[in-house]
Amino acid sequence: MAREQESVKLMTPGRKAALLGLLLPLMSLASCNSLAATFLKPDVQASPASVPAGDYKLDPAHASLFFRINHLGYSTYVGRFERFEASLTGDPAAPESATVTAVVDMTSLNIANPEFAAELMGPDWFDAAAFPQASFKTYGLKITGENEADISGDLTLKGKTQAVILKAKLNGSGYDRLRGADVVGFSAVLPISRAAFGVDRFSGLLADEVEIQIEAEFVKAKPG
Repeated sequence: MAREQESVKLMTPGRKAALLGLLLPLMSLASCNSLAATFLKPDVQASPASVPAGDYKLDPAHASLFFRINHLGYSTYVGRFERFEASLTGDPAAPESATVTAVVDMTSLNIANPEFAAELMGPDWFDAAAFPQASFKTYGLKITGENEADISGDLTLKGKTQAVILKAKLNGSGYDRLRGADVVGFSAVLPISRAAFGVDRFSGLLADEVEIQIEAEFVKAKPG
């Protein structure tokens, strides 16, 4: 540090001015970035009462859909679907009346192994050529905690429809200045029996229960 201070002392006035001219904009930029971050950071509230009533659409850039299954006791196998859509309608004054619909593109399976992905999308598993979409539609909602709910609905997969219960947690909501709209975020888990939907290859050997995990941010639709 002493050597650096001595170097500064030995600088010519011109070099000191040049250094100051470089440092001042950098300091100003850092200050602006800090102020911008403070302004843009949303005030996220985890209370259902904070969610504005209305219609919401999924933000696909901030959503993920995974499935997990025990693989012979060796590991938990994880897959991901890249393309899906969802909509949400709700009113904090009547939370039980909220509705959710979703559609998944079954051909968008991504497991970082194209050959095995093609096998899983084939007729022995998801049969995505014959059934390219899976869908979910609610018919009931039960509040189970301060920011948690069981969402009852019909899941259609591989041409079969079964009643299921989606366990959802409200992570928070707030006005997002970057997106210029109210945003609400959820995490959800949906356990299903794969055999109930005809995805029953290696039954008795491979686990039957599949856990679907969802992370989703919904953006409120603008009026008109």
